[in-house]
Amino acid sequence: MSRRTQILRLLLRYRHSGVFSGLNLDPTVQAEVPADGNPEQFVRDLEALGPTFVKLGQMLSTRPDLVPPEFASALERMQEQVAPIPVERVREIFEEEIGVSVSKAFSSFEEQPLGCASLAQVHRATLRDGREVAVKVQKPEVAAQVRSDLDVLRSFANAADRLTGLGRKVRFADWLNEFAKTLIAELNYEAEAENLVRFGQHLAPFPELWVPQPVWDFTGRRVLTMELARGVRVDAIPPVRRTEQDMAPLASALIRGYLDQIFVHGEIHADPHPGNLRVTDDCRLAIFDLGMVAHVPPRLRERLLKLLFAAVDGRGEEVADETIALSTRLEDYDEERYLREVGQMIARYAAHDTTTEGQVVLELVRIATATGLRTPPELSLLGKTLLNLETVCRMLAPELDIRQVVERHLQSVMRARLRKSLSAANLASEAMEVQTLLRESPRRLSDILSLLAENRMQMKVTGLEESHLMENLQKIANRVAAGIVTAALILASSQMMRIDTPFKLWGYPAIALVLFLLAVFLGLGIVASAVLFDRRARAREERGHR
Repeated sequence: MSRRTQILRLLLRYRHSGVFSGLNLDPTVQAEVPADGNPEQFVRDLEALGPTFVKLGQMLSTRPDLVPPEFASALERMQEQVAPIPVERVREIFEEEIGVSVSKAFSSFEEQPLGCASLAQVHRATLRDGREVAVKVQKPEVAAQVRSDLDVLRSFANAADRLTGLGRKVRFADWLNEFAKTLIAELNYEAEAENLVRFGQHLAPFPELWVPQPVWDFTGRRVLTMELARGVRVDAIPPVRRTEQDMAPLASALIRGYLDQIFVHGEIHADPHPGNLRVTDDCRLAIFDLGMVAHVPPRLRERLLKLLFAAVDGRGEEVADETIALSTRLEDYDEERYLREVGQMIARYAAHDTTTEGQVVLELVRIATATGLRTPPELSLLGKTLLNLETVCRMLAPELDIRQVVERHLQSVMRARLRKSLSAANLASEAMEVQTLLRESPRRLSDILSLLAENRMQMKVTGLEESHLMENLQKIANRVAAGIVTAALILASSQMMRIDTPFKLWGYPAIALVLFLLAVFLGLGIVASAVLFDRRARAREERGHR
């Protein structure tokens, strides 16, 4: 209850600011910022609630339909610098998880941590063979705290979905479930180690990029040991180094590698910010901290690729069509307004070089939400990832034409997909499907004609199931009958009140008073049943093509 009270106090404090209660989707109206709170204060309030809410803030920064721009910017800058746990506790966790002591595993282990976040802290160490590594150790009890917080947040999300219009539009429960899966996966450092291996393999065609690999002998669910990424953060590159090394190839390789990762391999690294990237001494770009990785299924991946390619090419109508195809149309969906605003936005993007692809995707999400279209969370994540990549690339090489790099690589991705679709294996599979269709079509057509000729063709309607329809009709009949009986009892008791009898209760005829009380209880039961158990019809939703 104490935790619920803390969260409720946070929700009430920022209820008019557009956070959680919904972004003011009319750009002409300014959202109200609480007198005792501002975006920076909101970030501090989230950090005070612990690791779950730090991660929640990072994910909220990817949703322009949920938080105003000034709050999203503050959440992007959220730092996870917290007080470190004692090194003795770190050694205990390492020994519990790995089964060997720190002194036996490493020739040296620095007691001062390299970094300390809400979920874990990192120490530099040296293996027995001389390799330098980073040892990431999960803080004690953090997993239990995260699971407890997620249970509380689910109850708030379910209530918001039932009771608020924004909840029915956004589906907080669905979004929270995706967030919970990502966060629970981040607590498993074996999964993060597998991400490091997989990203290293996928980015191997780009020699400018380097993903530190895990040391499996000293990696477990709560401990990750990986190669140490020595270098300078991309937002702290000294001017002298820029004169010695051209950073444009690194920026270009980063964009191309991540586009491949998203559209070829179907994985989105949700957090490619400057803190997770280092320019190494051998002039490569190191990528690490791959705990938050979202997986995109092939069909959705293809839709997102078509959407982004159409946006880069300036085809506004096709952008709108693809977004509608992968989204859910709500009951108040305004298609005319949506098509008009998307067309205008894509036209502005095509005319101005300052607008980036990430901004376009996030603006697309905002327009969709404002017009009654619920987009998949992967679309917001794609926009945020592209925006982070563009920010990093501007830090590395401000003169690089990011739009041109994106457009050229998307064309190469499309050509590669086309070549794959024309491969011998795919052609053979499709030929087998055509062969099956040709072989079975005459028999199926003959079956249909036989049914028509014998007048045995039937059509089954599943929208009105007889069992549900009869059950609802019986409920209506029972309630009407109960109401008639209640009214009859009230009339009978009122008439019998005039008859004087020797049996009295509180001065009234006993039989009349008993009938009246029975009628009162029946009436209250009917009212309680209507209030508590009658369900409102769900708002109509529709998926798929227009």
